Amino acid sequence: MSPLLRLLSLGAAGAALLAGCALPPLPERTASRALDEGEALQTSLGRALAPQVSRHPGHSGTHLLSDPLDAFAARMLLAHQAERSLDVQYYIWRGDHTGTLLLHELVRAAERGVRVRLLLDDGGTGGLDRELAALAQHPRIEVRLFNPLLPRWLKPLGYLTDFARVNRRMHNKSFTADNQASIVGGRNVGDEYFGATEGVVFADLDVLAVGPIVSEVSADFDRYWASASSWPAQDVLPAADPSTVPALAARAGALTQSDAGRAYAQAAQRTPFMTDLLNQRLALQWSRVDMVSDDPAKGLAQAQRSGLLVDQLHRALGVPQRSVALVSPYFVPTNAGAEALIRLQLRGVKVLILTNAYEASDVPLVHAGYARHRTALLQAGVALYEMQRLAPAARGSLVRPNRLGSSGSSLHAKVFAVDGQRAFVGSFNFDPRSALLNTELGFVIHSPELARQIEQTFDTEVPRSAYTLRLSESGQIEWLSAAEPPVLQRDEPGSTWWSRIMLGLLSLLPIDGLL
Repeated sequence: MSPLLRLLSLGAAGAALLAGCALPPLPERTASRALDEGEALQTSLGRALAPQVSRHPGHSGTHLLSDPLDAFAARMLLAHQAERSLDVQYYIWRGDHTGTLLLHELVRAAERGVRVRLLLDDGGTGGLDRELAALAQHPRIEVRLFNPLLPRWLKPLGYLTDFARVNRRMHNKSFTADNQASIVGGRNVGDEYFGATEGVVFADLDVLAVGPIVSEVSADFDRYWASASSWPAQDVLPAADPSTVPALAARAGALTQSDAGRAYAQAAQRTPFMTDLLNQRLALQWSRVDMVSDDPAKGLAQAQRSGLLVDQLHRALGVPQRSVALVSPYFVPTNAGAEALIRLQLRGVKVLILTNAYEASDVPLVHAGYARHRTALLQAGVALYEMQRLAPAARGSLVRPNRLGSSGSSLHAKVFAVDGQRAFVGSFNFDPRSALLNTELGFVIHSPELARQIEQTFDTEVPRSAYTLRLSESGQIEWLSAAEPPVLQRDEPGSTWWSRIMLGLLSLLPIDGLL
């Protein structure tokens, strides 16, 4: 074969390969909806919660889950308590210790007769194809993948062949039992979100909710479940291996006996969370709660402006008059966002911002999109704090878990408080990706108590775990550490001369829309 023919044949083979990465037409899917509210009230959760809900008409009860072990236990216990349905939606689900234990708990629920619907963003399911394919064969479990990637043997190829679609991800996180109790917040499912690793540990925050807001979460799950981006797992994944589910059970059993997994397996047995919830002893804040959520059509770039969370969030939080306290691990305000924050500060609104320091970020590139705005924000009087990276031995050194999550090496909570009256907790980061590309979910909680708690955190707990940024007389940024006595640094903490050069160069580029 001539060199020219060889080149042409290779090109044809490459084209065929890439063509094979495209998704086929969406197959026909079984229709399903959240558990009917009347049926939900007949479950043990429904019967236990009904008296409390009736005493607070129009309000929902919320309980913060800041401790990572408690957050894990709450999910395990909800799965264990469920009698009729579990609707579970996540951006990332890992096959590690906590991911395995939770996945096995879903199987156990299904074997008791609970209908399980598991909706996962396919960008965060690496290494779980066998398990998800096997679960999808269970008569009581349905698994769907949001914006799936092909081919399965090299999923990143999907970004080359169908970038416009697969660059849009489902970032929502919710865990709902019997349409009566739901956990919504910033945590994915993986060891780093539940404090079960010696590597990066995320400081994060979830909210357990009961009352009328849960029906809204369930309805939102239904529309994502039925969206054109949600594919039945069995139509995307390889054929299921019948031995996989027993193997999952064996792994989960072994984890409960291991040093690494024993604490997490036992947490659900020790914590009084479910007993307190069922016996009306769990501390709940009752207030108006609004759900904000992107139209799932955003995953195909087809959502209308009115269907975007960022617009809903603006309407729900209102125009700040006194204060804004903002916590975002990936803070990329863009020119427009930075200008808006500066205008607020200049008209007398106190603006407080906590994000990750360069040394604590798990996505250093994102830091460049924030760093370019720091000087202007500081000049206007905006208070900037950057979470320090804590060594493993220091992670438990804080007196107690703070309101933003447990002490850890990287901030992951997404929390806003406005005027000491209203607060947001959810999956939304203050960055272009959350605003324009990924779908997001969260609660606006009209609770002065919660909003003030978040604001007070900036006065009491943030200075103990974060750098305080300020400008020197020459206009250079300085970082004041949380140590006693405080240590002043004039170079980006955790950076090298080379990383500082790269950070400076990246901050000059118009890359905000890619972050």
